[in-house]
Amino acid sequence: MAVGDPAEEIRKLAKDLGKIPAELRKELRPELKKAAEPIATDARGRASWSARIPRAIAVSMHLNKRDPGVSIRVRASMAPHGRAYEGITGASHFVHPVHGHRDRTVSEETRPYVAPAVDAATDEVVDAVAQTVDRVAREQGFR
Repeated sequence: MAVGDPAEEIRKLAKDLGKIPAELRKELRPELKKAAEPIATDARGRASWSARIPRAIAVSMHLNKRDPGVSIRVRASMAPHGRAYEGITGASHFVHPVHGHRDRTVSEETRPYVAPAVDAATDEVVDAVAQTVDRVAREQGFR
């Protein structure tokens, strides 16, 4: 299945997921999580330069009506530096104090790992999730 703008496809799919009856959400949860796991695996590989970040990457699911979807998260309790290296502010560098010397700072380049993994797999994941939703809906008699 060819898709147009991946971001628009994801927004449309998220809106459709919010319309899914509660009885289907339970069945969809593990399938959707499984579809997102290759992105998390890719992100872990892209962050292999860190000892803590790969272990902190997790897939989380939420199929509530307000904000349905799958998230790739980096647990701050395990890797507090993960957000800075991902560059979530859009900056190409971040500044932090030198260990043991709070009066000295150093600037480091960001090293994004989640965003490139998402970008690399967007088309495949949107397709896999759409197929999963269609299959489950058909099996339950909703289509």
